[in-house]
Amino acid sequence: MVAPVITIDGPSGSGKGTLCQLLAAELNWHLLDSGALYRIVGLAAERKGIDFDDGSALAELAVSLEVEFNPSVSGEPSAVILNGEDVSAAVRAETTGALASKVAVHDPVRQALKELQRSFLTAPGLVADGRDMGTVIFPAAPLKIYLTASVKERAERRFKQLKNKGESVNLAALLGDIQLRDERDMNRAVAPLKPAADAIVIDSTATAVEEVFVKVLERVKAVYKI
Repeated sequence: MVAPVITIDGPSGSGKGTLCQLLAAELNWHLLDSGALYRIVGLAAERKGIDFDDGSALAELAVSLEVEFNPSVSGEPSAVILNGEDVSAAVRAETTGALASKVAVHDPVRQALKELQRSFLTAPGLVADGRDMGTVIFPAAPLKIYLTASVKERAERRFKQLKNKGESVNLAALLGDIQLRDERDMNRAVAPLKPAADAIVIDSTATAVEEVFVKVLERVKAVYKI
């Protein structure tokens, strides 16, 4: 029997990361943070001294990695475990983001990461967080959620998040960045950001993530009879 899976796709700032954390913790299912995988490959490649121009070597590295995401019951970012080591801080560092960009240009790496992502689907179940989980990685998933919110609301959420960290930020600049990212994600040639045809679309603009969590959890229990 194939393990149960719920896919949650959506743009940055929609609340899908927090929603996935809460669901995985509540259900005691595995968590896949697909957006972190390119950063993880970049970090691992740097540590091993792999040439970032060697797509084949990077792809071989990607499929060999043992990655685990440990969800937080509070909805905070998950702990990222790479080959048994907690690399959460290193993965989220700004410098690692630059490495991820170097990795993502290689098609063999993208193909390898498809295999890696699908390997997360094991018992007792999986909550998959990303932008193409329901359209590309797990198209047969019985339950697909597409979580969105207005650009203005997502910018304000990010603004508050960064301010709470003590960072100096500009709301107008954040708004512009999110609009550009949306345009890029939705119009890219490969796996554009969009709801799967059978996805349940939820707009969280005026709804707290805790309320969305309750609604989605009810749907999970109904679909999987748990």
